[in-house]
Amino acid sequence: MPEPDTLPQDEHQTSTTERGSFVSASCSCGWHGPARRARGKAREDASAHTHSTGAE
Repeated sequence: MPEPDTLPQDEHQTSTTERGSFVSASCSCGWHGPARRARGKAREDASAHTHSTGAE
């Protein structure tokens, strides 16, 4: 699999997953963010990931 920053922009599809009282962000490139208690913080993690890779 190519490095996340070399994937075409449309291949970065982020989502959040809830597990108990925690939520975490992940991306179709294989990236996973840390578990968070706040959904908004997990969304910020996903946004930071897509902006750092050049995808939006």
